[in-house]
Amino acid sequence: MSRILLGTQLRRLREAAGITREDAGHAIRASHAKISRLELGRVGFKERDVVDLLTLYGVTDDGERAAVLDLMRQANMRVWWQRHSDLLPNWFETYLRLEQVAKVVRTYQLQFVPGLLQSEEYARAVIGHGHSRSADELDRRVQLRMDRQEMLHQPEAPHLWAVIDEAALTRAFGPVRVMREQLKHLLEVSAAPNIHVQVLPFRSGAHAAAGGSFSILRFAEPDLPDVVYLEQLTSAVYLDKRADVEEYQLIMERVTVQAETPAQSRETIRRLMAEL
Repeated sequence: MSRILLGTQLRRLREAAGITREDAGHAIRASHAKISRLELGRVGFKERDVVDLLTLYGVTDDGERAAVLDLMRQANMRVWWQRHSDLLPNWFETYLRLEQVAKVVRTYQLQFVPGLLQSEEYARAVIGHGHSRSADELDRRVQLRMDRQEMLHQPEAPHLWAVIDEAALTRAFGPVRVMREQLKHLLEVSAAPNIHVQVLPFRSGAHAAAGGSFSILRFAEPDLPDVVYLEQLTSAVYLDKRADVEEYQLIMERVTVQAETPAQSRETIRRLMAEL
């Protein structure tokens, strides 16, 4: 949260001062692209850069400068996934930071059960499929995914609302027992008050989310806009412009209506288990 809040504060200070990203980048011996990444909280902060930007933006009050620098130090503190940093591309580490501070995570998934709802063996089958990885790397990647899920069971847990295409629940990864355990796991976790699972059945036909999987993250901090996350094979796209976010919110609302209710979805999951 600290990194994202700091980036938001720096963006607002820059805009209030009427300074372009290009000029800000020149002041810290960097490109406008780096300023963009800093303001989105996607990279770490150097104290010298923050000090120079504050000076450029006309922030001269000692107390205000000290507060920003204190937030910078918080932002640069180690995070729980630091020990797995060698496995994480920058674009996904950004998502982890957003996910950890989200108040609500809404997701539509077409190909897989959402990572936050995967059983350990299903996660192992998905992560290992089509990749040549050592046993140690595979174990660490699976553990990283399991560690991510812990946030759903904390006192301040976010609300997760997942719409899962029936295709994801019938596409086998690993032997039958793995899929059966995954479906059982879905039934168990969806009993939690902060987790809602809906199945989008084949009989729904064409639907609003036909373009593919996506997630929308909402934050408690009013200064942070909603973010749409679109994951690709080797990268990801983050959308936070209001028009883009509103379009995806509309799609999510529509697909939620088209999907089965949570109660109906639990019956569908039980049926799919019985058919295995």
